[in-house]
Amino acid sequence: MSTGASVVLLTGAASGIGAATARAFADDGWTVYATDVRTEFPADIPERCRCLELDVTDSEQVEAVVDHIIEEAGRLDCLVNNAGYGVAGPVEDVSSDDVREQFDVLVHGPHRLAQAVLPEMREHGGRIITVSSVLGHTASPGLGAYSAGKAAVESLSDAVRIEVAGADDIHISLVEPAWVETGFADGALESLRDADRTPTYDRTYDALEDGWVLTGGPLATTPEAVAATVLAAATDDPPKARYPVGAFATFVRWTHWLPARLQDPIHRGFGRASALLGRWL
Repeated sequence: MSTGASVVLLTGAASGIGAATARAFADDGWTVYATDVRTEFPADIPERCRCLELDVTDSEQVEAVVDHIIEEAGRLDCLVNNAGYGVAGPVEDVSSDDVREQFDVLVHGPHRLAQAVLPEMREHGGRIITVSSVLGHTASPGLGAYSAGKAAVESLSDAVRIEVAGADDIHISLVEPAWVETGFADGALESLRDADRTPTYDRTYDALEDGWVLTGGPLATTPEAVAATVLAAATDDPPKARYPVGAFATFVRWTHWLPARLQDPIHRGFGRASALLGRWL
């Protein structure tokens, strides 16, 4: 039976951007299905949302969760792909297994979910929103594997947007923050601890561990700002294809149009300068 309220399925909702987004949708009157591979949600989330376990790398679980929501709520109006994590390190030093596992979450997860929700949305309309990153446009030294995953999901989302355009009331949007004040950096740094390090990349590792490449330092935005942007993508009429979050994200995104001979020194210089500042501050 339909709940009457609009219904959103949100992945990666146990912390950071996901938890903030769950709160934003709940505040706006949506029925929120907050999901995560972990089942430990902040105390207020189960009070306001319907919490489910969901591993986006498990095709059977993806289908089961989507079927459960449609059966229980009677509809599914919005999917927010937020689940993700970062593997840090120079591309030469990151293992293929780590890259493959990250792609399974960042790229194959949204693909599985799109396949699961599109038949329902084709009947009644709906929106698919993916929390990406400006790194999907512009790679950063030490985050090449993560940038590649975000670039892939950007292309995937663009293709779906073009494929569904005009035929159905389905809209696809990308939300593109730069740095956000979450546990992302801690998780990415964890991936560095056991890495075999090629000495050539000492400066890259310094930028990751001491600089702002992972955290953004004072340039980072809040999870709440990203959540507000996701909600805008879910409610704007019509929605935009892309939503950069904040002025700095817009700036980083547009540096993509610079020639490589200008882009590359900017990225190298940012990491090195922020590492020096990180030691002083």
